[in-house]
Amino acid sequence: MAEFERQYGRTGSMAQTGEIDEGLRSYMLRVYNYMAIGLGITGFAAVGAYMMAVVSTAAGPQLTDFGVMLYTSPLRWVVMLAPLGMVFLLSARIHKMSVSAAQLTFWVFAGLMGVSLSSIFLVYTHTSIGHVFFVTAASFGALSLFGYTTKRDISGWGSFLFMGLIGIIIASVVNIFIGSSAMQFAISVIGVLVFAGLTAYDTQQIKEMYYAQDDGTVTGRKAIMGALRLYLDFINLFIMLLSLFGNRN
Repeated sequence: MAEFERQYGRTGSMAQTGEIDEGLRSYMLRVYNYMAIGLGITGFAAVGAYMMAVVSTAAGPQLTDFGVMLYTSPLRWVVMLAPLGMVFLLSARIHKMSVSAAQLTFWVFAGLMGVSLSSIFLVYTHTSIGHVFFVTAASFGALSLFGYTTKRDISGWGSFLFMGLIGIIIASVVNIFIGSSAMQFAISVIGVLVFAGLTAYDTQQIKEMYYAQDDGTVTGRKAIMGALRLYLDFINLFIMLLSLFGNRN
C-alpha cells in the first residue's frame, strides 16, 4: 500500500497517473537524447582525430606528426585514461553540479572517448566498423526496449553482472601482458553477454530512478547519469562485438 501511495501521489487519481506516465516518457526521452548526442560527439571526435593522425600516401597510410604523438608517444596513455577520469569526476561531483555543468562534462567526456577510440580505424576496416556499429545499435535498441517494458524485476541481475564486469577488467589487464588471442576471444564473448545484460538492467534501473516529485535540477542530473550508464553500455558492447566480428586491416 505504501508503494502504491508513493507512486500515485497518495491520491490514486487517474489524472495523476497520467501525469506520471507522461513525465516518465519525457524523462526517458531526455536520457536517450543525451546518450545519442554523446555518441554523435564521440563519432565526430574519432573520425576527426583519425583524419588528423593519418594521411594517405603512395606507399599507403602514414602517421602524421599528430598521429605519432597520439598513438606512439606517452600521450596515448593520457588519452586512454582521461575518459575514465572524467567518468569518476562526473559520478563523484554530479550532485554538486548544475545541470548545464554536468552536460558540459558529459560532452567533454564523449569527445575524449572519441579521440581514444580513433585508433580502431588503424586496426579494423572502415566497412566492418560501420557494420558492427549498426549491429550494436540494433541489439542495444532491442535490449533497452526489453529493460524498459518488461514487468519482470531484473534487479537481481546486478550482482552477477557486476562480478562479470570485474572479471572482464581483470582478465583484460592480464591479457595486456600475456597477449593471448584465445583469452581475448573469451573476454569478448563474455563481454558481449555482460554488456547485453547491463543494457537491459541499467534501462530498468534508470526507469526506476524517476520520481514525479523531483524538481527540474534533480531530474536533469538523473537523466545525465542515466545517459552516461547507457552510453558506456553501448560503447563497450560495440568494442566487444568489433573484437569478435571486425575485419582487421
